[in-house]
Amino acid sequence: MADKQMKSCPLTSIGTGIDMVCPGEKCAWYVSNVKKCAMYLIAYDALLNANEKQKAVKK
Repeated sequence: MADKQMKSCPLTSIGTGIDMVCPGEKCAWYVSNVKKCAMYLIAYDALLNANEKQKAVKK
């Protein structure tokens, strides 16, 4: 179900005020083996790293 959802491109949408559709395989930032945008993967990895740092500080 999630694959059928229209995804927006964070790169082409910058400054437009309009969510531009992700071109998927046609984009250089698209990682085809995981079917995700590299921008999403970078942000997700940063979030995981931040969560780990917060857990370490709380201990």
